[in-house]
Amino acid sequence: MKSDLFKKLQQITEQNLIDIETHKQEGNHAIGFYCLYAPTELAVAANAIPLPLCGTRQDPIEAAEEVLPRNLCPLIKSSYGFAASDTCPFFRFSDLIVADTTCDGKKKMFELMNEIKPVHVLQLPQQQNMDLFLAPWETEVAQLKQKVEELTGKSITTQDIRDAIRLLNRERTAQKRLMDVCKAKPSPLTGMELLEILFKTGFFADKEKGIAIMNEIADTCEALSKNNESPFKKETPRILLTGVPVGLGSDKVVKIIEESGACVVAYENCSGYKKAFQVDEEKDPIAALSAQYLSIPCSVMSPNQGRLDLLGEMIPEFSVDGVVDLTWQACHTYNVEAHQIQQFVTEKLSIPYLHIETDYSLSDTEQLRVRIEAFLEMV
Repeated sequence: MKSDLFKKLQQITEQNLIDIETHKQEGNHAIGFYCLYAPTELAVAANAIPLPLCGTRQDPIEAAEEVLPRNLCPLIKSSYGFAASDTCPFFRFSDLIVADTTCDGKKKMFELMNEIKPVHVLQLPQQQNMDLFLAPWETEVAQLKQKVEELTGKSITTQDIRDAIRLLNRERTAQKRLMDVCKAKPSPLTGMELLEILFKTGFFADKEKGIAIMNEIADTCEALSKNNESPFKKETPRILLTGVPVGLGSDKVVKIIEESGACVVAYENCSGYKKAFQVDEEKDPIAALSAQYLSIPCSVMSPNQGRLDLLGEMIPEFSVDGVVDLTWQACHTYNVEAHQIQQFVTEKLSIPYLHIETDYSLSDTEQLRVRIEAFLEMV
């Protein structure tokens, strides 16, 4: 039953490229987004398809290193490499790139990407003090709205944004429901299965298709849990992955964890639970978008109490036995913050913790396997 749904997911994924192409042939637009901080509701409000573009594959990095430093974060190199080599259909479909200043490496890379395709950079505050920084961030969001209007030739009304907020709130509700099925012990989904669903549905031109398939899979998983059907045993170690985002292609740590006999039951990162928020549907929509998106607990924020709060909620809710904190090479904010996360997880929650720094290549796979297997013995 579950395998049939994954076949259906793959069929929708393959049809999706045709859907995007048809959408554009009808005179509509697609807008690429590189971070969770950029409100995709503004694209949806203008009948443009929002496409998540963060690079998650090793393949284009060689092309990127012709321009970028070799010791840069692989996510940045992969993102730029896809653009420079024209090997990502979603980048090709995008009429505008929306970026933000989440790190120094990204914001300088976006200057180079702007030579390939128009890039609009949101100047993201580095603190979540709403009294000081909400107003300038709201101005950034309003300027993005104007940029999208200029691109699409469509005047975005308040009602357009409200409708987009409702639609994407429904999408995030479906994402959270899907992720929450892994609270069952044992989980009816593997971590790799969950990652595949979240990753693929993120590109869907038709949001209703994504919402429907996620709810359908969640229905099936809930039924499986009632019948105690799972790829795992009740005693299988349950791992929460925190840190940098992961996707198909940058999933080697998830694979190794599960090949080593554990289950990744939760993603705290912006590939997972960080995006499971709801935007207030009653407030002024620009104000509501600005406040909600600025509150996302990324390590770029200093301080970043929200990440500790989220971990404190998720670890008991998902019955977590161990935490793996993943940092991409040269991602300094997550690397430095790992010390605070370790203290919080081990001292306050008394949960085993492992910090991993790596890149997208497979060269350190066996070294990581040894470390992860030793960690799981502790768990």
